[in-house]
Amino acid sequence: FCWPLVGDLVCFRDIRPGAPHHFLVVPVEHMGNCKTLKAEHIPVVKRMMEVGNAVLQRNNFNDLNDVRMGFHWPPFCSISHLHLHVLAPASQLGFLSRLVYRINSYWFITVSVMQMSFLVGFQLQAENVMSF
Repeated sequence: FCWPLVGDLVCFRDIRPGAPHHFLVVPVEHMGNCKTLKAEHIPVVKRMMEVGNAVLQRNNFNDLNDVRMGFHWPPFCSISHLHLHVLAPASQLGFLSRLVYRINSYWFITVSVMQMSFLVGFQLQAENVMSF
């Protein structure tokens, strides 16, 4: 299924869920991967997070402290179109999912770390992500 377009975003369930609730929030307009994002993309990323939270709440999941949101870090992306993973409850991720969606690893970056890197004004690089 697919949620109706929310402005310039669409949301749907992941075909290989890593958690009881696993959604992808995707911009309709093509955007590269998270490595290509710049400070001007912050509003899009914030809207993606808002849509992710809203979809979780529509699915009766309200513990927004037990949510993991992030992007796969290239070259560990299965597609070259920006998509936000929204996983909940994060406390129920299985063994493999805890590896695949491990917080701020070489292959997965959370939105909060990405936003922090924008705020300090440097270009995202894997070395910088790992230093947080």
